[in-house]
Amino acid sequence: MRGAATPRWTGLAPDPEDSVLKTMLRLQVLDLKIETCLARESEIPKQKSKFKIQRERLNAELGEREKGLKSLLIEQKDCETEIGIRQDQIRKYQGQLNAVKKNDEYQALLHEIELTKKQIGVKEERVIAIMMELDDARARFEEDKKRIKADLADIDRQCAEIDLELEAAVADRKVLEGQQAPLVADADPTLVRLYKRIRASKKSGAAIVPLKDEVCGGCHMRLLPQSVNEILAGSKVHTCQHCGRLVYNRELYEQAEEAHVQ
Repeated sequence: MRGAATPRWTGLAPDPEDSVLKTMLRLQVLDLKIETCLARESEIPKQKSKFKIQRERLNAELGEREKGLKSLLIEQKDCETEIGIRQDQIRKYQGQLNAVKKNDEYQALLHEIELTKKQIGVKEERVIAIMMELDDARARFEEDKKRIKADLADIDRQCAEIDLELEAAVADRKVLEGQQAPLVADADPTLVRLYKRIRASKKSGAAIVPLKDEVCGGCHMRLLPQSVNEILAGSKVHTCQHCGRLVYNRELYEQAEEAHVQ
């Protein structure tokens, strides 16, 4: 299969008691932990996205409350200005009453004065209503502002905790990365190069996988019978002819580890 053209690597005749492959397995465990850390570092900042939406919603809510309050104040000012203009008109009409000679003109001015007074009355009633609405609006605005301020402070606190979590994740990864060099120095250079090439091609996950019932532990495809026999015997480590991963006999290494502990 051309896509798995990594040549079968059989240069290793592993000794489970003291094996270069054992070093590579330790390196892989370390690399997988680092991979997990990097994934965590990538995911942690995403938690802030929901808080960004909440922050925008709260600020928009407060903005709407403030906009409503300002709208009432503007309407009140407009009404008071209109009342002042109408009062000036009334004074003007009253001044004209003494100058007219004809009764119909006099009556027309009285009609205008009465009409203007009614208009003033409507505006004054609206000003009173606005003042009552303003009292309620100011009270709601102060309550909302207090609540939103507390909610925003809670968001800031949670975002700060996320920042600390990210800092801790980065620190953990750097500690792990500091442990890579000694393992690489102890490993077989050829095997390290092959391992890194496999890791790079797979982007994530294990490059060294156990044999599982005659199939590769990585791609789950069946291996050649000869390869399976040599892997089980512990005489050779093969690369899977399908995915290129290194395949080894895990039971052999687990037995050696148990014997070492005993």
